[in-house]
Amino acid sequence: MTDDILTIEEVSKYLRVTDETVCDWAEKGEIPAGKIGNEWRFKKSEVERWVNARLSSDLMSDSDTEVKIRNILSPDRIVFITQSTKHDALVELSNALADAPQIKNAPELTKEILKREELMSTAIGRGIAIPHVRLASVTDLVMAIGICKKPLTDFQALDEEPVDLMIMIAAAYNQHSYYLKTISHISSILRKDELRKAIVNASTKEEAYDILISN
Repeated sequence: MTDDILTIEEVSKYLRVTDETVCDWAEKGEIPAGKIGNEWRFKKSEVERWVNARLSSDLMSDSDTEVKIRNILSPDRIVFITQSTKHDALVELSNALADAPQIKNAPELTKEILKREELMSTAIGRGIAIPHVRLASVTDLVMAIGICKKPLTDFQALDEEPVDLMIMIAAAYNQHSYYLKTISHISSILRKDELRKAIVNASTKEEAYDILISN
C-alpha cells in the first residue's frame, strides 16, 4: 500500500472489510472513489480522510445514543425457536437477523456468532442468553429475539439454568459504546422475572414485541 492509487483489494485489506463491502460503498458513493475503465480506484489520502471523519463522527454520536428497542427490533425478527441444541438455535436466529437490511454478509454473521459462542457462553443466567458480535459488514446495530419453546440445556450458563430466551445483537465495528450500552440495557430490563416470563409465554411475535417496547 505504498502507491497513492489503491485497488478494491488494497482498500478492503486496509479497512479490514470484505471486497464486496468496499465495492458496495463505492457504488453507493459512500466512500471517495472513481473508475478507471471498469475498475474502481481509490486515492489513499482521501480514504484516510474518509476513515478519520467517519470514526470521529461515529464516536461522538455513539456515546450519546439512547437505547430504544423499537429502533433496533421489529416483530419479524422475533422467532419461536423449536431447535433442541444451542448450535441449531443460534443458526436459526442468525438467519432471521440476517434478513435485516443492516446485515450485509449473512454467512459471516453466522460464522462469527458461532465462533463467539465457542470462546465463552453468552448465557447470563435466569434462562437468558445474549449472543452478540461487532462486524465491519454490519451498517448499524440491530437485534433479533429467539423464544425457545424447548429450553436449551447445552448453553452452559453459570447458574446451570436452561435457556429459553435468546437476544441476538449485531453492531457495526465502530459502535463499541452503543453496543455495550445496548447489551447492558437488555440485561437490566430482563432481570425482571415477570417481564421475562411474559415474553417467553407470548403467543405471537407482536405480543412479545409490544411487551418489550413498553419497557
